[in-house]
Amino acid sequence: MGDTAQEPAPPETAPATVPWLFLLYFLSGATGLAYEVLWARMLTAQFGLSIFGVAATVAAFLLGLGGGALLAQVILGKRAGRDAHRWPPQRALAGYAVVELLVAIYALALPWINAAASPLLDAAAAHLAWSGWCTLQGLIAVFLLSLPAAAIGASFPLVLHALSWSTALTGRVYAANTAGAAAGALLCLALLAALGWSGALRVVALTGAGAAAFAYVLSRTAIALPDGRPRGAPALGAEVSARLLVAYGGAGACALMLEIGWTRLYGMVLLRTEYVLAVILSVYLLGTALGSALAARTQRPLGLAVPLTACACTLAGLWALAPFSRWLQQQSFESLAGALAFQALALGACTLPATAALGAWLPALARRLQGDGQPAAAAALLYGANCLGGALGAVFTVTLAIPLFGTAGCIGLAAVLILALGLALAPQSRPGDAPQSPRADAWTRRTLLAALPLALAAAWMLHTLPAPAQLGAGMAGGSSVLFAYEDALTLNHVIATPDGQRTLLTDLQHMDASSDPGAVALQADQARLPLLLHPGPRSVLFLGLGTGISASGSLPWPQLQRTAVEISPGAVRAAAIWFAPVNGGVMGRLRVVHDDARHFLAATADRYDVIIGDLFHPDLAGMSNLLSVEQFRRARARLTDSGIFAQWLALNQFDRESLHIVLRSFQQVFPDAQIFLDGAHMAMVGSPQAISAAAALRAAPTKDDAATGGEGTATWLGRYWGPVAAGVGAVQSETRPVIEFRLPQLRYAGAGTAAADQTASPLADILLELLRQRPDAAQAARALGVSASEQPAFAGAYAASELAVQSWLAELAADTPRARQLVRLGYEANPRDRWIASDLADDLYEVARAAGNLPQPGALERILRIYPDHVGALRALWQRERAAGRPDAPAALQRLRMAAPLDNEAGAIGVRLP
Repeated sequence: MGDTAQEPAPPETAPATVPWLFLLYFLSGATGLAYEVLWARMLTAQFGLSIFGVAATVAAFLLGLGGGALLAQVILGKRAGRDAHRWPPQRALAGYAVVELLVAIYALALPWINAAASPLLDAAAAHLAWSGWCTLQGLIAVFLLSLPAAAIGASFPLVLHALSWSTALTGRVYAANTAGAAAGALLCLALLAALGWSGALRVVALTGAGAAAFAYVLSRTAIALPDGRPRGAPALGAEVSARLLVAYGGAGACALMLEIGWTRLYGMVLLRTEYVLAVILSVYLLGTALGSALAARTQRPLGLAVPLTACACTLAGLWALAPFSRWLQQQSFESLAGALAFQALALGACTLPATAALGAWLPALARRLQGDGQPAAAAALLYGANCLGGALGAVFTVTLAIPLFGTAGCIGLAAVLILALGLALAPQSRPGDAPQSPRADAWTRRTLLAALPLALAAAWMLHTLPAPAQLGAGMAGGSSVLFAYEDALTLNHVIATPDGQRTLLTDLQHMDASSDPGAVALQADQARLPLLLHPGPRSVLFLGLGTGISASGSLPWPQLQRTAVEISPGAVRAAAIWFAPVNGGVMGRLRVVHDDARHFLAATADRYDVIIGDLFHPDLAGMSNLLSVEQFRRARARLTDSGIFAQWLALNQFDRESLHIVLRSFQQVFPDAQIFLDGAHMAMVGSPQAISAAAALRAAPTKDDAATGGEGTATWLGRYWGPVAAGVGAVQSETRPVIEFRLPQLRYAGAGTAAADQTASPLADILLELLRQRPDAAQAARALGVSASEQPAFAGAYAASELAVQSWLAELAADTPRARQLVRLGYEANPRDRWIASDLADDLYEVARAAGNLPQPGALERILRIYPDHVGALRALWQRERAAGRPDAPAALQRLRMAAPLDNEAGAIGVRLP
């Protein structure tokens, strides 16, 4: 047998409905993939982790597709063999219509099924560890999604049964379906952005119902030949060797390893948003459709070309990852649509050759089987085996391949396995074949065997991801990697910049936290504020650990019981070792639970005086669930009666409406929610009881003023910004997500505009609204319970924080003189405000350095009187004292080390750091 076998003559007659059937199956592919994407988003909300949600959905979906195709093939084969006239093309089309309609109805009902199951899952969390909870959800996903997927899978043999068969037909049908699937991914892209998740699901379900109606109309008008079946259509019941089915199932597993690996890899390089995930999937399916269509049109043997091309192009993509990423980072775009289109084309250049080769395998195998005299029904069996293999491949990828080998190693492993499976799927000559077939088949096997060790060597060389600096990540430029950790959920790097400061990166590009002195103070404030607002906190829960710097803000409360929930073991290790010099050794006084925040809140029976929601990137896929109404309710349920919950937001990550959505979601759970600003970070603060902020601050530990970070209680009261006032509108829900489809567009807001027009930026828009809505000082004092003796200090701090916001607006408008004037006025109002003092000190330092006045007596001292921890001034002071040989040099060095423990220049003298 060989790929060179001659195709039998095509049938003389075909149903008149063939073009319509191809269009119908194109629509089926579009709606099927749209269902998959939307259901993946639903499961992401359940898991709280995008990679598990994607893997669970893909596994359940492919399991259903494969099982449905095989079951339908068996049933059709038996009926065709027993009573062929009872299953003409018309009846196959009618069955297809029923299948599509049932799937559409089920899709509309699934959100309600999911909503009903969610409380049960939360209740089960109390009795299961996180791994068991994820397993339970995976099993539920398999049960809920494999049922409709089985119906979708049954459509493949039904369509083949309704068509007049030829050897080219399998490839064309498969190409039409996968091309429709690629279009379905892009359809979801548009629908999710315009209508949100629930609206998109309704549109897709109605489209599926329309396709069902269309199929039913065709079933009533289709033209069949007199015997009830198109001539040339084979009996549907032939057997395919188990070896071939297992090998092609393995090819499906490798294809899913590539799909998930590429989703992880390019999702990090291209920014892991909901949009990028859909683009990657669309490009992947488009390549599969292209390969299938091309293979259907050629009569050349493909036993060697398919595995060699897929393997070589996959490994070449890994080799080109670093220059590809650097090139992408250098591009600029004026809109999200333009960025996605460009990135899709770039992604296609990296992945289309490999996916096209994989897509060509099914029609190539079907042609070879027809050459053996086996019927076209083998295509349905191969399709089913491939889908089942894909389901196993998805599970294997997230449970073993990525944890053991990393993302790049997983992709390289898939490339090598594809080459090995090419040997199992290669043609094997038999007696009666053409004389040239044995020689050609032997050449194919020898070539694949020779290529296998080369592929193994290349995969081993490429199994480690390049360092962030090699990938061109802007924040990692010129940096060195101190630590790297990867599992199926997270990829963490600790990088060191040339000055010695360290940054924790997640997924190559996203900065979680930094050891920069200004950033350290800001991170520690995340714990200070809510602890200061509670009159007597005894326990605190951190939803997210990061570097541990945020938790270090709790150290002035010595009797506090501290718990942190962190999903990434890499982050825990980084906090314990690499950031210990700047987190006060808090890890020795903190219980860390390796868990997902959603599961932990649902599972624990403990209640806490203070719960702190860490900063994160809400535009990333799956992350916005942490800002949902459901998550806020879980946090409230774990508070004591007088407990405080503070969720921190970075204002530069939002536009005004997205921020309103989050504020309304928080206020729905905490009706009396209040807002505080710390720099450009906002804290939404809620409690089951009214918050008496001034009274709580008076009860705070004040030894050395450590609890307030040296700023005093009045400064923190002055950062009050009033109650939540976001109006009426949409909220963020796990079943009806909104902000993750809005926020990616924020990256391109104002692109191409002049710097002088930055007052129209989203951040400026937010700051202006905050200024308009802020209560006056008298109202704020009453709301906070400020006593008469505290009024003067409070009034100054309250005015200073407002002047600081006005200065930021002036900076955004490029009005530097006004910004400097406002900072000076703010300093006069409250010299203890760290952000105002640091801004003023920075300004004086830059002016003095530009004028060459830093070495002059008094210049540095003036800056350090304003802001004692100014690193630039401390370094200049130490260098000046050391150069002059003065005895004050060691004291200046010690001050620099205290302000910047990881500073390279200061740490190089007599200090060894990990």
